[in-house]
Amino acid sequence: MAKLVKAGEEVVALDRRRGCRRTGTDEEAQVKALIAKEKKRTKIQRRRQIDPTTCERDYSGDEVEFMQAMDAYKRKNGRMFPTCSEILEVIRDLGYARPDRSVDPVSIFASIEENLSQAIESK
Repeated sequence: MAKLVKAGEEVVALDRRRGCRRTGTDEEAQVKALIAKEKKRTKIQRRRQIDPTTCERDYSGDEVEFMQAMDAYKRKNGRMFPTCSEILEVIRDLGYARPDRSVDPVSIFASIEENLSQAIESK
């Protein structure tokens, strides 16, 4: 006759971990890990540094170059909001310079404004 045992008198150990529970083999997992690592190394140039509110606009090459230079400067120096002098530094590093320092910038804008007002009046 079978011996009656009360519940809880014996300790039962269950091992449900039989084999790999995930689909795929270890080799497949290693290959996937290598592919993911390579994707991290080859960083794709994204438009993340371009203002998302103006994404519908097509930027010129100079504008994209300036935005990328500003992003690189901010990352390199840890500056989220560069000062005007730092922006001027980036512009100069790109090779831009004022052609003639003897001309007053205010007079240039005044002449542009005058030309625009004349053009509007002639219409």
